[in-house]
Amino acid sequence: MSDSKRSVEDSSDAIELKKQKINSNTESKGIQEADVGITTYISKDIGGFVGTLKQRYTDFLVNEIGLDGEVVHFLDDGINDKKERRRQRREKERQENGDDQPKGESAVAVEPPKPFEIDPAKREQLVEMFGPDEVTKFVELIKTPGTFESQKVIDDKATRGKVHQLVREAFEGRLETKTTPKNTFSFSLNHPKSRSNRRSNQGPQDTVDENGVENWGLGPYKPFLHFNLYKENKDTMEAANLLARFLKVQPRVVRFAGTKDRRGVTVQRMCLPRFRVERVNSLNKALRGMKLGSFAYEDKSLSLGDLKGNEFIITLRDVQAISDEPIEQIMEKAVESLKTNGFINYYGMQRFGTFSISTHVIGKEILLSNWSRAANLILSVQELVLPESLDARTIWETTRSAKDAVEKMPKKCIAEWCLLNHLSQCSKSSDDYSENDYFNAIMKIPRNLRIMYGHAYQSYVWNCVASRRIELFGMDVVVGDLVLEETSTSMGDNKTAQDDDDDFEEDVRTDKFQRARAITQEEVDQKKFTIFDVVLPSPGFDIKYPSNEELINTYKSVMVKDGLDPNEMYRKVREFSFAGSYRKIVAKPNNLEYHIRTYAEPTQQLVLTDFDILQKKRAGEEVTSQILPSTPGDRTAVILKLQLDTSAYATMALREVMKADTSRHGKMCDVQLA
Repeated sequence: MSDSKRSVEDSSDAIELKKQKINSNTESKGIQEADVGITTYISKDIGGFVGTLKQRYTDFLVNEIGLDGEVVHFLDDGINDKKERRRQRREKERQENGDDQPKGESAVAVEPPKPFEIDPAKREQLVEMFGPDEVTKFVELIKTPGTFESQKVIDDKATRGKVHQLVREAFEGRLETKTTPKNTFSFSLNHPKSRSNRRSNQGPQDTVDENGVENWGLGPYKPFLHFNLYKENKDTMEAANLLARFLKVQPRVVRFAGTKDRRGVTVQRMCLPRFRVERVNSLNKALRGMKLGSFAYEDKSLSLGDLKGNEFIITLRDVQAISDEPIEQIMEKAVESLKTNGFINYYGMQRFGTFSISTHVIGKEILLSNWSRAANLILSVQELVLPESLDARTIWETTRSAKDAVEKMPKKCIAEWCLLNHLSQCSKSSDDYSENDYFNAIMKIPRNLRIMYGHAYQSYVWNCVASRRIELFGMDVVVGDLVLEETSTSMGDNKTAQDDDDDFEEDVRTDKFQRARAITQEEVDQKKFTIFDVVLPSPGFDIKYPSNEELINTYKSVMVKDGLDPNEMYRKVREFSFAGSYRKIVAKPNNLEYHIRTYAEPTQQLVLTDFDILQKKRAGEEVTSQILPSTPGDRTAVILKLQLDTSAYATMALREVMKADTSRHGKMCDVQLA
């Protein structure tokens, strides 16, 4: 038995005692809002209330808003299979013709496809290659199926490939070409049921089916298949990984505009390159908690940031006012303030993780190049941590044996597993690994995840300064405040507002880096700008800080206590040298409305999801509102519906209304009126 194995067994009692102590604590010691700089409100004088958030995942509905400004809804769950389409077609034809024939194949009357004509330019290219007589025979294959072998011999493989491509384009996929052993070409009608089509899961397809009907109603094949994803209690990356696994492609192939939260019901647009609709549609039979629909062929892909924002319907249950004022009056005042004054555009609690140690604390150590300290914080035993990882964390803390700990660490704990896996291949000196080993271990964490820690620290500083800015000047615009300039440049590695490193719904990557300038006294006097135009920078080497001395000192005081300097953001490791970004201090929701409902049962459904509405309409039921009416009961719920831009957190808007700490999971009850 190895020494490390023996040490683990010898310390098993201590490990079990520590686990029992952690699990016995009923008081959660997670991150609180004040820990990450979230300390004030715009409407301090309005009372608040407490309630339960996300008791059911259907209490948090998120629908993406596309670049066209339209809310993405789940209106269908894909295309019917061929049998169902044939049945519907027969039924429609019988109704139109007054035909009462039985439902056999002989009863189907199909309109023949329209005569096909080759594009003149492509016909000219084909004639130049094969001659007019052979091109005429190609066209005849469309009308009279058969095979035809050309006389043209082409020995060059690259040229033959261009010929195949030209024929596909000229005949819009109707003809299939094959190279013969003599390097001539064999032509035949490309039937949808041909072996080559059955074999291929990806790539171009005929624009009509075997009956001459437009393919699935989607029109001609295009390079990208777009669709709506409806998902329940899954985050976007988990959903993308599932789709990739079923389709046998890399997860990066699945593209989307923005990430959406796990604990909720969300609808968003996604896309895949070079896939046929029937292949992707077939996944609906296997997926659980996910549905695909609204398929469309498009010329362009989706990229992170290709959205205007998100629409939220948030249900708060067991609502109780924190004063004698009725909840109706509190909501009326709070919502009116939110419409008029907005809310402080804090980076929400999701930015800082769900464990006991905030990601910004780890980010601070990384920016200080304290690699061993950062790694040990990631691997530490915490009260709020994935339960399956507790054994591995305890082994690491008590033995410093990476080999033993990695065996117990779940691979879904990506950062922890990557650290331990690398360290398990290193040799210890003086009962610990070298600082260089720890650095290399951190660099094994996927890039998006490891830079997330540094971005979290930037977000923490921004929150602290935003709180101070509102405390000092409120909603007034003052000299030295920053506003964005009209021009923008390529962003490169910089980020604006948010990055796609977090798993919350508003996080997206954008493609532009904007510059800012200070507001002058003349502009203040002219009231040229409002608080909704004012931005603050996150610390970085390529941003402009406000010229107000008190705000500059806030940046310095926050960072100096952590051993950092806002004016020294370059690092030896390039990816930890952050350029910084600008973020608006105050955000304002659009299309804001609220509803107060009474109900009886704790988990009673209070809103309809898109899928609920789809099913009801199919059953012939009329749906007049997504928000259900009150029912008799002694419980009260508040339902908020609002739209936010991509860079805003819904929980921070909710916080302004409730005057409650959103860091609590479930019950939001820490009242902060100061």
